[in-house]
Amino acid sequence: MRRLYWGRIHIMEDTSLLQIVIIVVSGMIAGFVNTMAGGGSFLTLAALDFAGLPLALANGTNRVAVLIQNVAAVLGFRSKGVSDFKLSLQFAIPATLGSLVGAYVVVDWPEALFKRVLAGAMLLMLFTLLFDSKRWIKEHQVEMTRTRQLIAYPLFFVIGFYGGAIQAGVGFLLIASLVMVAGVDLVKANSHKVFIIAAFTLVAVIIFVLRDQINWLLGLVLCAGNATGAWIASRLAVEKGAKLVRIVLAVMLVFLIVRYLGLIPGL
Repeated sequence: MRRLYWGRIHIMEDTSLLQIVIIVVSGMIAGFVNTMAGGGSFLTLAALDFAGLPLALANGTNRVAVLIQNVAAVLGFRSKGVSDFKLSLQFAIPATLGSLVGAYVVVDWPEALFKRVLAGAMLLMLFTLLFDSKRWIKEHQVEMTRTRQLIAYPLFFVIGFYGGAIQAGVGFLLIASLVMVAGVDLVKANSHKVFIIAAFTLVAVIIFVLRDQINWLLGLVLCAGNATGAWIASRLAVEKGAKLVRIVLAVMLVFLIVRYLGLIPGL
């Protein structure tokens, strides 16, 4: 597969129509899933893998769509008056520092290790789906005392590390931490979440660009698919649909876990 280099940024010159179709469809499904349940990035990573990209390149390429999606969400929340950038920055700074370390570390991982870590993250996501973990998150007002800050900031650093390294499923970790540790209500937690993800993903993208691990053509194609899927989901009644999406996502996660752990030879 021949490449064209623009500095350290590259595209695949002979990207096939089949690859583009796979990425568009997976992007649409991921955008739909993210809107109704969450965890769509697991599917786009797998789709980029199936489309022929090494997982390291797929991991970087996926961040293009993640970045644009969350920047758009930040602007959307701001247009509705639901934003507090000063508070968001308190959590975004340690998360961004963690992302810098996580992205820097993951680019040198062998593919076999990355697959096993990704399978572990998928197992965690599968657990949250099967046991409806959103019920665990109870809103409660707390004051951000010095003690809570000492707990929260290292926690967001660790979440940022995971976000920089893997990213998929990080939204749930952020929501749980914002609500249960920082005492933020769910609506505001979502506005903080997208700001934090946008901030640490920007840093991760820079690392992946410098290490030549982004396919810009497929990344932008993925953006278009994500936006389309999210728009379709937003137009549907999501209560019943969300349950179906969780079931389908759980089945797909089981398949991917088996694949990446090599439990069935040749799969």
